[in-house]
Amino acid sequence: MAKKVRRPLSRAQERTRRHLRVRKKVNGTAARPRLVVFRSLKHIYAQLVDDSANHTLATVSDQSLAGKKSEKSAEVGKLIAEKAKSAGITQVVFDRGGYQYHGRVKAVADGAREGGLEF
Repeated sequence: MAKKVRRPLSRAQERTRRHLRVRKKVNGTAARPRLVVFRSLKHIYAQLVDDSANHTLATVSDQSLAGKKSEKSAEVGKLIAEKAKSAGITQVVFDRGGYQYHGRVKAVADGAREGGLEF
């Protein structure tokens, strides 16, 4: 009988697996929504999600901002914190989206903390 050969996963598939592994533990509610980060090669996006109602509360991207990527990421964190505060949210659960907590992802988290969010 021939032995099955497992093909290696692509980088995107590996990230999706890591994200699903993180999502098993991280769950957002109306009182404490999930702060999701998505990082593409050019841009970075942040969302506040209420998983109990399957509803996105706020979203921010860096497409209208200027500067270096890490600077724009920190600004995205501050903007999402402003939107959260205007919606009456002070505490969130951080979901790094399967990315390493480093660089632009960390900059978003630091910007959100600087803007007044607690996690």
